[in-house]
Amino acid sequence: MHLSTKSNQLQEMLAPVVESLGYDFWGLEYVSQGKHSVLRVFIDHENGIQVDDCAKVSRQLSAVLDVEDPISSEYSLEVSSPGMDRPLFTLEQFEKYIGQVVSVKLRFPFEGRRKFMGRLNGVEGSDVVVQVDNHEYCLPIDSIDKANVEPQFK
Repeated sequence: MHLSTKSNQLQEMLAPVVESLGYDFWGLEYVSQGKHSVLRVFIDHENGIQVDDCAKVSRQLSAVLDVEDPISSEYSLEVSSPGMDRPLFTLEQFEKYIGQVVSVKLRFPFEGRRKFMGRLNGVEGSDVVVQVDNHEYCLPIDSIDKANVEPQFK
């Protein structure tokens, strides 16, 4: 997905720190809202994520952020598991969830709409293929603002 320059800078700085601690860097969200800005970092591990894992990663990331100071305004740092409704950031992540139900929100309307919820049918080039009812949409990953797996309970 298209990331802002700030998000790219933060990802390049923080991903190696997360991975050096033995976790997978799943992605990040940076929401700039003055004093209420939030930097949310998602981590994953094959054995799952516990609160202690988030605290450990948070301490390390805080130390790096304090030294590097990439965000000049006040913000809150949150470290979290991606959870069951995990956000999807990369084509590789979308590929892992083919066959699942996903919700996708675009930055700009595509065929008259910005929100899509349906079965993830695949990835073609740099497009994510989502089937909504009986129609397939090829959504360019660069135009996706936010995407999540929708948990299905039987």
